[in-house]
Amino acid sequence: MLRKATMNENDLAVLAKEFRKQADRTRAQAARDMKVSQTSIFNAEETPEQGLIKLRMRMIETYSKFKVRGPVYLLEDKQGSSEKFVSGILTWRGCEF
Repeated sequence: MLRKATMNENDLAVLAKEFRKQADRTRAQAARDMKVSQTSIFNAEETPEQGLIKLRMRMIETYSKFKVRGPVYLLEDKQGSSEKFVSGILTWRGCEF
């Protein structure tokens, strides 16, 4: 069974660049593949603080065998009562908790 990993935006930027290189694609070729500018590809790979998460996800999915699901927001119970409340909201919205 494949281990699922939690990634942050820095990790996704590194992976997008690595998978593009493994696919033997230049930034110019990737820009054409993704229908964006070369600057966008550069920023997706080198500046994780920029909000290019969708481009990074597309690059990873295009140049690797992986599918990226996210974003993931984790809720932690501060006082012991919020889990039931959150569960009720998510059930009401059709989600499983």
